[in-house]
Amino acid sequence: MKIVEVNNENFETEVLKSKVRVLADFNASWCGPCRMLAPVLEELANESDEYKIVSINVDDEDELAEKYNVSSIPCLIVFEEGKETNRTVGMRPKEEIKKLLGE
Repeated sequence: MKIVEVNNENFETEVLKSKVRVLADFNASWCGPCRMLAPVLEELANESDEYKIVSINVDDEDELAEKYNVSSIPCLIVFEEGKETNRTVGMRPKEEIKKLLGE
């Protein structure tokens, strides 16, 4: 599955109303660790249909970042049935992200 770019308009549909678990990656283009994490997330996105990964640019979507108390990036938040179930901040190895997702 491809990583979906999410904004304020499609957040509810893509994340809160998703039928599968969602890993929301709050990031920014200027953020080094975010750029390092991107290929890891791409890999994970292609490995399973049990979850989907979405990307949220905090510079463009500051309302979403504020709503979910994202103060440091990259911030990975797992949503299940519209509710936050897990969160981590900073660069993480692939195996740790899989654990975060419950894999």
